Amino acid sequence: MRMNLITSPINSTRPHRGTVRYSLTVRPAAGVPGDYQMHATLEQLLRLLHNKMHLATPKIERFERALSTPAGARLLDIEISDDVLTEIGYFID
Repeated sequence: MRMNLITSPINSTRPHRGTVRYSLTVRPAAGVPGDYQMHATLEQLLRLLHNKMHLATPKIERFERALSTPAGARLLDIEISDDVLTEIGYFID
């Protein structure tokens, strides 16, 4: 399924101590309803991208750099398998 992944840091107005947490919105790329939100650490996000999705390295590297910005990072119109969507809690009917 083609999806958009949109992140934003949680509590970005306060200095972070320890593990940085993000809000991850998973949204269908076709513009149909079906947003799903979850919280994840930086490590969880990177593990998901590197181990579960087949993305080009430059795309992942741009995403990683954007994570450190206040606006967060976006991966738009990427293919995510039903198995991965189910694993993160986005259930497919």
